[in-house]
Amino acid sequence: MSNVTLHEYLDDKPREECGVFGIYAPGRDVARLTFFGLYALQHRGQEAAGIVSCDGMRANLHKGIGLVSQVFNEQNLSPLVGHMAIGHTRYSTTGGQHVRNVQPYLIETLYGPLGVAHNGNLTNALTLRQLLLKRGVGLSSTSDTEMMTQILAAPVEVWQQEGIYVEQDPHDHWIARIRAMMEAVAGAYSLALLTREAIYAVRDPHGLRPLSIGKLPEGYVIASETCALSTIGAEYIRYVEPGEIVRIDDRGLTSFKGVPPAPKRSLCVFEFVYFARPDSILDGQVLHKTRQYMGRKLAIEAPTEADIVIGVPDSATPAAIGYALQSGIPYSEGLTKNRYIGRTFIQPEDGLRRQSVNLKYNALTSNLEGKRVVLVDDSIVRGNTSRPLVQLLRDGGAKEVHVRVSSPPVRHPCFMGVDMATYKELIAHRLDVAGICEHIGADSLDYLSLPGMLDAIAEAVGFRNNYCTACFSGQYPVRIPEWLFEEDRDKTIFESMWGN
Repeated sequence: MSNVTLHEYLDDKPREECGVFGIYAPGRDVARLTFFGLYALQHRGQEAAGIVSCDGMRANLHKGIGLVSQVFNEQNLSPLVGHMAIGHTRYSTTGGQHVRNVQPYLIETLYGPLGVAHNGNLTNALTLRQLLLKRGVGLSSTSDTEMMTQILAAPVEVWQQEGIYVEQDPHDHWIARIRAMMEAVAGAYSLALLTREAIYAVRDPHGLRPLSIGKLPEGYVIASETCALSTIGAEYIRYVEPGEIVRIDDRGLTSFKGVPPAPKRSLCVFEFVYFARPDSILDGQVLHKTRQYMGRKLAIEAPTEADIVIGVPDSATPAAIGYALQSGIPYSEGLTKNRYIGRTFIQPEDGLRRQSVNLKYNALTSNLEGKRVVLVDDSIVRGNTSRPLVQLLRDGGAKEVHVRVSSPPVRHPCFMGVDMATYKELIAHRLDVAGICEHIGADSLDYLSLPGMLDAIAEAVGFRNNYCTACFSGQYPVRIPEWLFEEDRDKTIFESMWGN
């Protein structure tokens, strides 16, 4: 456990790799607003954070390892002057936990400063790395975001030599460069870019990762989730469309065609299951309601006789409420959560490590004593915490524990910006439902089916959309290179650093 945080050890959840934020608002303290925007997006990444600001000439950067509140203070926020800024909070999917991989990236180019904040993951990163190294571009990190930054910094003519042709825009040098980058890269990306003239929002043609737009009286805001907009008093307008480039400057908001959108949109369905905050809006609906619908559908598909329904706090609470409403079984609280222990970077000693779930959860014995309990969770990935949780409920007096999961079994890894486990680590890839039930020690176990989950989302939002369900179905919306499926893929990434 020496190389993982306690939070990683305790949470059997996939980790969204990051959240991005951008603001153009003359007359406002944009660095402070970005800080609070990132604070609202803290759930999307808790390893590192950074902010770049610009006054139209000079850009200023501060970033570091830790939570947003640990990285920033009054002293290092005050130099971040200007009328526009971008920010980032991250987990690492590509690139390790090292300050050189912390975003945003900031470099100087022919047309002034360029700041880049990226949510997602590139599937052709090795090819791009080799191409940049052969062209003599020096790379200081293992992050694919740095490669995107270098691609954006290069003249369009460089990429035309590689067969990538885009029209130059005489009024905006960056639009052509962004288009060239979008043609060159593959995979998932939602970007907040900063130049000395403007903020740009860019989204991949599949729309794999979300990116919303909000309006302030003085300007505009972009953010991975709408909860960050409401935190700073911005009015939600819409999401950036797949393949779209949005420029925000002194002329307001302008939309450009980046690359043609994919035939089917592929927003990550795990945003609905777990990643996004319950007060955020996706497909026009607040997520808390959508997750309740998923819980209702779960109760229809997987009923059981029980006395109370409880949820694994806090992420499964809406689904547990939905299950209770549909089944008629009373909703109660059976677990309390220490909301701080899981975020520490201090490792427990061996005795506490063996009781890791007890560090984060406590059973409410007065609610559990002699009860048949339905325990609703939003997902089971590695199976690390489900067994201790079931045992914790039994120790708290529960007579029976029936586990219900408001998403399908996670059987396939993700390569589009989620730190999902390899095949070897995924419990649902190794065991069937009966085997998982035995492993976690539950009286029964059932999952929401994939069609049931998609039906529940469609019922909640009022229409049927297309989503990426690769972690459940194994059907990826983009081509995945074979090496990414290898168990020793980290070795391949490491070797690529040296151009091998």
